[in-house]
Formats: sequence, C-alpha cells, structure tokens
Amino acid sequence: MNNRYLAISLFFFMVLGTFSLSSELFSQAQGPAVPAVQAGEEAATEEEASTLLDLLAKGGALMIPIAFCSVLAVYVITWQFFALRRERILPQGFLGDLRDSLGPNRDDQESALAFCNKVGGPVARIFKSGIPKIGKGEEAIEKAIEDAGSREVGKMKRQLRPISAVATIAPLLGLLGTVYGMIGAFQSASSAGAGKADTLAKGIYEALVTTAAGLSLAIPTLIFYQILSGKVDSLVDDIDEIAIDFIEHAGEKPPTRPKRKAASKSPAKSKKVAAAAAAAA
Repeated sequence: MNNRYLAISLFFFMVLGTFSLSSELFSQAQGPAVPAVQAGEEAATEEEASTLLDLLAKGGALMIPIAFCSVLAVYVITWQFFALRRERILPQGFLGDLRDSLGPNRDDQESALAFCNKVGGPVARIFKSGIPKIGKGEEAIEKAIEDAGSREVGKMKRQLRPISAVATIAPLLGLLGTVYGMIGAFQSASSAGAGKADTLAKGIYEALVTTAAGLSLAIPTLIFYQILSGKVDSLVDDIDEIAIDFIEHAGEKPPTRPKRKAASKSPAKSKKVAAAAAAAA
C-alpha cells in the first residue's frame, strides 16, 4: 500500500517539477529577449512574467488534448497499481488450498472448480481451465493452463496500452503545437515590420510551451509504464512456477492402496473338503 501511494506521489511530483522547471526557464529566457528602454516597457515586461498556468495557457488549443492525456495517464496508472496487487492476482496459499480441494485421490474436480469460482481473479481462471483435464495426462493439463494463461496475460498487458499510448502521443502533440505556434510567430513577424525580432522571439518561446508540456507528461508516464510492465512480468513468472507444481501434482497417479490378503479358510471347512476328497478316492 505504501509503495503504491509513493509511486503515485512520485508521478505527480515529476510532472509538476518538470512543468515548474520549464516555466522558470521560459521566464528567464523572456527577460533578455525584450530589452526595456522606457519605463512603460519595463512595467509591461514585469506583467508578462508568466506563472505556470499563464504559461500553459499560451500553448494554444493543443494544450487541451495534452491535458486530457495527463488525466488519462493518472487514472490508468492509479487503477493499474490497484489491479496488479499481488494479493489480488496471486492470493497467498492458493496452490496449497487448490491441492486440498482436489482431495486425497486428486480427482475431485467439482470441489476444485468450486474453489476457483470462490477465489476468482486471473490465476483462478487459469487453473480452472486445467481442472477438467485431470486424468487425461500432464500434457492435456499443461495445454489447457497454457492457453488460459496466455489469454489472462494478454488482458493484463492490454490494460497498460493507454499508458504507452499517452507516452507516445503526448510528445507528438507538443511538437505539433510548436510547429503551429512557430508558423503563427513567423506570420506575425513578417507583418509586424518594426520590432520584428522581438515579435518573433516572443512567438517562438510561446510555441515551445506545447513541446515542453508534452515531454513533461511523456517522461514520467513512460517510467511508470516500464514499472507496471515489470510488475506483470514478475507475476507471470510466479504463476508459471505454481502451474508447474500443480501439473506435477495433478498429473501423478494417486498412491494405490495395498491389496488385502485373502482370508484363510476355516478349519471346519478344510476338514469337509478333505473328507470329500477321501470319499471320492
């Protein structure tokens, strides 16, 4: 629980810290770009010292999809840290309880299926597919578990795709916003006449806001995507080990009971048999 909250807090701090750094750099770059000659121009320059929100607002319309991507990334990352909890995917003592549910003869399929339905979750669904194959050999059990495992792992990895998509799309949106902003800046500079350099410099630094925003979102999102992907891979390795133990346990034949010795014949019956044999002779 603490690790999950730490990871989410780290994501927010990385995004806000990167945005703050970008805002500071742009504010510092703005100062020498516009020389203050008159008192009125100095006052205007001080008013243009952008806060973080003001700077983001200058990014233009493409800041809206970047903001949407940031909300989506935070939601999916938070959800996946809850969904990929080890106690949810792989409950403690699952294999031992599953073995017990099969009974001493390892063939009580109804009890094992009822146990899997009770536990629920990806691991229960994986082993639930192999239980009906008990008694048909280890290869049949292994094939059923392998097919179900591939489906469940595919589901877990598909749930991470929105994070990967945000990490890919956000920088492209930022770059596109910068291109549009620079086109507008050069158009304004070409029609400005006097003070063309100042107009162009201002337009360019405002156009770069979207690129900074896109990269500030993509970098921490990509980091968390790698963390969650590693978490999925670790769970898959643990499931593989449990599956091997289950296949060996369910595929083996139960220990056979020793045969009972034939009961000895009673003395009276033996005497009758001997007398009948003597009479026949």
